[in-house]
Amino acid sequence: MEIFERLAWYGFFAVSSIYMTTPKSQGGVGFSDIERGAIQGIIPFFLYLLPVLTGALGDRIGYKKMFIISFVIMAPSYFLLGQVKDFWPFFIVLSFVALGAACFKPVVVGTIAHSTNEQNRGLGFGIFYTMVNVGGFLGPLIAGAMRSISWDAVFMMSAAWILLNFVPVLFFYKNPPSLKKQNDKSLKETINEAQSVLGNGRFALVLFVSIVLLMCSGVEWLTYPQAFLAIALWLILNIVWNLFAKQSALNWWQEKVKVSNPKFAIYLAILTGFWTVYNQLFYTVPLFIRDFVDTKDLVQFLSLFGQGAVDFFAFVDQEKISAAIEALFNDIKLNNAIEFETLRLEWVHLKVNVPTNELANLVTELRLIANNTSELNSTQIQNYTSHLLAYRQVNPEYLINLDFAAIVLLQIFVSLLCQRFKSIYVLIAGLIIIATSFIFLIGSQNNMVGWVITAVILLIALGEMLTSPKSQEYVASIAPKEQAALYMGYYFVSMALGFLCAGFLSGWSYANLALGMNKPELMWLLFAAIAGVTSIALWCFNLYSKNVTAEQVMN
Repeated sequence: MEIFERLAWYGFFAVSSIYMTTPKSQGGVGFSDIERGAIQGIIPFFLYLLPVLTGALGDRIGYKKMFIISFVIMAPSYFLLGQVKDFWPFFIVLSFVALGAACFKPVVVGTIAHSTNEQNRGLGFGIFYTMVNVGGFLGPLIAGAMRSISWDAVFMMSAAWILLNFVPVLFFYKNPPSLKKQNDKSLKETINEAQSVLGNGRFALVLFVSIVLLMCSGVEWLTYPQAFLAIALWLILNIVWNLFAKQSALNWWQEKVKVSNPKFAIYLAILTGFWTVYNQLFYTVPLFIRDFVDTKDLVQFLSLFGQGAVDFFAFVDQEKISAAIEALFNDIKLNNAIEFETLRLEWVHLKVNVPTNELANLVTELRLIANNTSELNSTQIQNYTSHLLAYRQVNPEYLINLDFAAIVLLQIFVSLLCQRFKSIYVLIAGLIIIATSFIFLIGSQNNMVGWVITAVILLIALGEMLTSPKSQEYVASIAPKEQAALYMGYYFVSMALGFLCAGFLSGWSYANLALGMNKPELMWLLFAAIAGVTSIALWCFNLYSKNVTAEQVMN
């Protein structure tokens, strides 16, 4: 079931940045990078936040029912996602996809927690993570083939994968024997139990209002300075509020802010940094490949396996190229100003990355023709189309897919190798490797070719193989068995905040640093710094944990 769900999600997710920024005239929805970043931040935030509640419900009503509910929601939502073209309808439909996925995630991870013990938990999550990446590997491959047919086919395929999941859940899946249903508890009691893991209602309110204000800046209802000022004022208000509040009161709003599990809360907050930088692999790297990386060296390598391999991995719609040449010729006839970098960034959507000097030569030739004739003949169009095919590029989703391929092949081996080391040190090593990958991008800025981005993606994959399974293993090790899905649901809080920050930072940095200033190296420096700071924070957290444990032993 995890493989099919990942086929559906990554079939869309791996191409989401490309799809959302592709003009409507070319089959996309034509969102700006700021709009893209808002959607990629807010929707996955709720996708990974809701498991706090859906995980608790899964413990209460049974995992099998939650699986069925999730598939009933997701299947039609994936199909409708390809039918809506405006911002808010797209936002709403994707929200339903997120709701269905939020019902699925904590119970599938809870199943793993119930099926493993202290001796094999690390290996168990390694195997599980490999299965995740089998779906993650196949999803983008199939999605890339589908989008060569049409963008609608991508979404229909995602819906089809979810429909297939009804077979295993209805005929094969059974609730884990160790799962204890708690039908004697009301829904309110279940929600209160979920909330109590981290803190009281006041703590939840502080976080909720702060996040809402941040979201308002993401969708440009507020500027970022206004949002941060409002958050600062809200925190000051809560400090004053605390002066008049009580440790315990009849009404939740009369209580002081209370953090029930400070160690767990700090861990989740730090882990947010990992998800912020890791998700740039899906949010920012595909756009960077499309707009700034010359993958002709990879196309040449693919040609060793025949034209079929080139046409699959670097598919170009020649009719659209021909139409673009005719449109350029018409602009030249009208004496419209041609900005070569703008034209290059427009044509990369057609999967050809033509250097600006070549575009200048093309415009010069077309201008000479326009002085003598009113239109291009078919032979001229064909010749120019063939010339542009020399600049065809490998689909970004196929390069991103190297991440999943590496994990499928190596995750179990890496998990076995890392079992001898403490989780926290493995987490730190993974973050350092991810920071190194971004620094490598900065150092290769003047030679941004296919092998460079390939190496970067493989480095990020290694960082993920070290960090992600170990981060889940840590939570599973401290969770009470009867609350496994609940605690794993809270693990997704760090992912929720990470997606929120990743989306907003991707949208802002790509629009302002990469495109606006034409300095993508500043963008990668930002993400490298976040990864570095997160690794330092984990080191400090480890020292803090040791001190807390020592004090508890002494007491």
